[in-house]
Amino acid sequence: MTFRASVLTLYPDMFPGPLGLSLAGRALADGVWSLDTRNIRDFATDRHRSVDDTPAGGGAGMVLKPDVLAAALDSVADGRPMLAMTPRGAPLIQGKVRELAAGEGVVILCGRFEGFDERIFEARAVEPVSVGDYILSGGELPAMVLLDACVRLLPGVMGAASSGEEESFETGLLEYPHYTRPVDWEGRTIPEVLRSGDHARIAAWRHERALEDTRLRRPDLIERHGGASQAPPSGARRKK
Repeated sequence: MTFRASVLTLYPDMFPGPLGLSLAGRALADGVWSLDTRNIRDFATDRHRSVDDTPAGGGAGMVLKPDVLAAALDSVADGRPMLAMTPRGAPLIQGKVRELAAGEGVVILCGRFEGFDERIFEARAVEPVSVGDYILSGGELPAMVLLDACVRLLPGVMGAASSGEEESFETGLLEYPHYTRPVDWEGRTIPEVLRSGDHARIAAWRHERALEDTRLRRPDLIERHGGASQAPPSGARRKK
């Protein structure tokens, strides 16, 4: 089953952009997923092809019009989840990415200017999603982030099915640190345990480092996932 992505944007020429390269690009060329971009402006009905208007109640900037947005969404609505990229949305997390990647695809609405007329969320089943607590010029880059996160999880894209099992956020923890050759670099050596060949010790060390780094760098993850700090080392989990 091909994962189908439809992106509604004022700048369709931005796509596929980075999504046409590396893993996502090869998967796109191989038909593992498809990308359809549509210009929101094509759904404007006035002679000026207006997609925005001044905010009700006054204020700076412009707001994307609900009638134009609804027409654009209706043109691709087919049961796939519809997402709107906006800093007012719920944070995108790995669990949500896995949920989306397991489906038939997504419809992504890219915001611009001051954002969307709020009525679009009342009139259509559109879920607001944010990729972080910062402001960008539009929703196109967040859309690429979401799609890249999904595409890499599609069957066959990463090669080995287990490639993503120990990455950051998969168990509620940040991933453990990595090392490679040379063993000694500028007086810094690879930790002895990683050179021991003892897989049980290595798995335990990796889990402890993941837990330590998460507590130091992202204590919010420990709080959010409660039992994550008690998760067994991945090697032990697989063996069991």
